[in-house]
Amino acid sequence: MQQQSERPDMSEGEGSVRRPRVQKNVTRTIATDICADVFPVGAFLPTENELCLRYGVSRTVIRESLKILESKGLVRGRSRVGTVVCPKEEWNILDQQVLEWIGPRIFELDLLNCVLDARRAIEPFAAEFAAERATLQEVAEIERAWEEMRDAEGDLEAFTKADVAFHAGLLKASHNQVFMQLASIIRAALEFSLHTSNEAADARGEAVEIHRQLVEALRLRDRQAARECSRRMLDIAARDIAIAVRNHPSSNGR
Repeated sequence: MQQQSERPDMSEGEGSVRRPRVQKNVTRTIATDICADVFPVGAFLPTENELCLRYGVSRTVIRESLKILESKGLVRGRSRVGTVVCPKEEWNILDQQVLEWIGPRIFELDLLNCVLDARRAIEPFAAEFAAERATLQEVAEIERAWEEMRDAEGDLEAFTKADVAFHAGLLKASHNQVFMQLASIIRAALEFSLHTSNEAADARGEAVEIHRQLVEALRLRDRQAARECSRRMLDIAARDIAIAVRNHPSSNGR
């Protein structure tokens, strides 16, 4: 039985077709164990041999998984000592996989409000710059994203996808090179944050309307109106995130 379970991981021929999936699953399992404090911050992971037994895979799979986790800041290998779990401050929380691994603990770590704070520091300025600098094509793309939000109705996933496109487009249209880079860097965190606030909202009509007003401000090249719309938009997001946090099980009974 042991030989059969190890075959997909150790084979470099036929089994290697299935190996990436196995390795991905093991990486996710170790990561979620770390995020759930099965392996707490500052603790050393079990040895490679122990991890092989624990997860039923080969050393090669374990080593590849640990490399991925190290690249995302979750662990750090120490020569002749072992692999230690890094402080949460070192985790790459803007990485989509890391956000997925953290899962519901995103509420405990207050990451949603951290993302909102970052957006408050950036987006109103980006909106003001976009009102002055955006090309007609960029305004049209932002408007298209708004139309998709409007037409999504009860489809939360479609609404969030369009919402992310709207805000990423706004950062791009600012023509500020740092903001433009941030559009891709924070995309995963932005999607997670917007999905949570959109899910918590009783109705999305208010959000759709303020997004429409921002598009209009961009079209009229009204910098002050664009900035104000962005601020109001973030106030709505803050209210909905507060509702989501309050309704989450981790907020109750503590």
